[in-house]
Amino acid sequence: MNEVLQKFYDTGIIPVVVLNDANDAEPLGKALVEGGLPVAEVTFRTDAAEESIRILAEKYPDLLVGAGTVLTTEQVDQAVAAGAKFIVSPGLNPKVVQYCLDKGITVTPGVVTPGEIEKALELGLEVVKFFPAEPSGGLPMIKAVGAAYTKLKFMPTGGINPKNVVEYLKSDKILACGGSWMVKGDLISAGEFNKITEMCKEAAQIVKDIRG
Repeated sequence: MNEVLQKFYDTGIIPVVVLNDANDAEPLGKALVEGGLPVAEVTFRTDAAEESIRILAEKYPDLLVGAGTVLTTEQVDQAVAAGAKFIVSPGLNPKVVQYCLDKGITVTPGVVTPGEIEKALELGLEVVKFFPAEPSGGLPMIKAVGAAYTKLKFMPTGGINPKNVVEYLKSDKILACGGSWMVKGDLISAGEFNKITEMCKEAAQIVKDIRG
């Protein structure tokens, strides 16, 4: 497992961040680091995403910053040039995955079905995103499908919250969970970064209680 994936495991819960204003990036980064969740998956579906990644990467060298919702190789280039250390996509696009692998960039594409999982394995991946997690059957589905793929780890995202994240993290099939409840857009837009810090601390404690 490479150091990015190891950081995912160590952190346990990966904050999935939507930033509409790059001015919010720096205080958000501070909240994540001080809250004990030093990873940010910045979704690449807003105009502020690229600049936000740049700010986070420059201001917080201890923060592992990546790009989510990456759909094209052009977006990969933009994100990496801005400082992204990993790429996450909602589905499995073999072209995008292979492009990342050729460049030595950690990539976690979304899968749901055995067919998608086998495409990921054929590409040489050891971790996949399971998305959308809860609408697609959640942990029972991961356990059922994952039983056939003993070495593969999952990063469920979509519908993860403080009530169900504990059961996910207790499973040995789960590398980490992607979640947005501690970095919700309304908290960011309202400038409630102290609240975000506290919610990150609570999430980090959940991981510590389970994984030590």
